[in-house]
Amino acid sequence: MTNERMNAFSKFWIGAWLAAASWCIQAQMPEAPEMAVKAYLLMDVTANQVLAIKNPDMPVEPASLTKLMTAYLVFDALKNRKIDLKQSLPVSERAWKMPGSRMFIDPKMKVPVEDLLKGMIVQSGNDATVALAEGVAGSVERFVQLMNEQAVFLGMRSTLYKNPEGLTAPGHTTTARDLGLLATRLMRDFPEYVPYYAIKKYRYEGTPAANDTNRNLLLFRDASVDGLKTGHTQSAGYGLVASAKRELPNVGTRRLLSVVLGAESENARANESQKLLNWGYSAFDAVKLFDANQAVVMPPVWKGEQPVLKLGSARPLVVAIPAGSAAQLKTQVVRPDPLVAPFAKGQTVGSLKVLQGEKALFEVPLQVLEPVEQAGVLGRAWDAVRLWIK
Repeated sequence: MTNERMNAFSKFWIGAWLAAASWCIQAQMPEAPEMAVKAYLLMDVTANQVLAIKNPDMPVEPASLTKLMTAYLVFDALKNRKIDLKQSLPVSERAWKMPGSRMFIDPKMKVPVEDLLKGMIVQSGNDATVALAEGVAGSVERFVQLMNEQAVFLGMRSTLYKNPEGLTAPGHTTTARDLGLLATRLMRDFPEYVPYYAIKKYRYEGTPAANDTNRNLLLFRDASVDGLKTGHTQSAGYGLVASAKRELPNVGTRRLLSVVLGAESENARANESQKLLNWGYSAFDAVKLFDANQAVVMPPVWKGEQPVLKLGSARPLVVAIPAGSAAQLKTQVVRPDPLVAPFAKGQTVGSLKVLQGEKALFEVPLQVLEPVEQAGVLGRAWDAVRLWIK
């Protein structure tokens, strides 16, 4: 499992949209377009809000969308220096004989990790996927165990993996909600590897030119789309987890993520994903409330070395609201009182409630931006008296 990198803010934020997705949608009014798919989810990653959902918890076969979790574990192994991009891995008989999509490697080869990643991501190679799984964990079986442990750690409550590549297997299931969570965490935890998902063509030297084109048709249609992964089996239908980023004034980069499952064809999944992404950008405005590390409020602190406590967020606070309704947006700070030192940097203290008119949309946690240590004995004694009088 990965090291626990997620601070209190991101834990709350991810959990909030998971637990309250339907409530958020009701509060946000715009009606999603008709979608010819079995299940879908649209998330504003920048604002950490679910904008539209249909059957988000319906069990589905992930097919090659499974490779998102495989990539997550490989990226984590790279970050923790368990493997290296330039390191060459052997190709086992098991990897070589994998059915389905392949990058056409064989046991006579030793292939660099970076090329195996491209083979898995661009070509959706099942052979590359197994070679990576064996290289990271020693065996496919151990790697699948790590996949399931990581799914639990990330909060993917309805996902069970049986293999790293996504071939049909009894019980190998996930949901649109879990895929949205996984894709969001992958992009946030490993931004340095996201560009691999935008590669349109790839072929490893010495292999056939067949299957060298990324199946994500949106990469060829929409310049703002930069990933992520397609999936297809006869029983699952066609699925696509697509990400797009567009530059906006006063906000910067705004990223949306769509999950489309159970489309009838390769072209249909691309069309439906494009429809959902375009609707998200047009139906909702992104509004930046506060910059990263900007103090939202500075309430007084008792028994501390500093007189005030700076509360804000390590990330920009951005919200997605129905287009044209920014003037109705209001915020309200909710916090305990009195605040008695000490306080550690990153500690969650209270929240910022976001309202549209009189309707509460959601709350986001506020973190301590600068630590406040306890005052000396005299300072604490004096504030104790003041608190008693108060």
